[in-house]
Amino acid sequence: MNKKWTIDKIKEFVENNSESKLLTTEYHGFSQKLLFKCACGSKFEKTFTKFKNKHQRKCEVCQPPKESR
Repeated sequence: MNKKWTIDKIKEFVENNSESKLLTTEYHGFSQKLLFKCACGSKFEKTFTKFKNKHQRKCEVCQPPKESR
């Protein structure tokens, strides 16, 4: 069964699993990009799926994209 994520549950997940902060205040589905603030102060956008499942929890400066194979 799929877990229904709400903006409050996402915010709690972000606070418990990263140093970033969630700036977005509404959640409309898994394809929506959310706005985060990295621990360094930079803002970045990611879908919650990438943030959660692919561990992309920092901005591109602090966590550069992996090189493609």
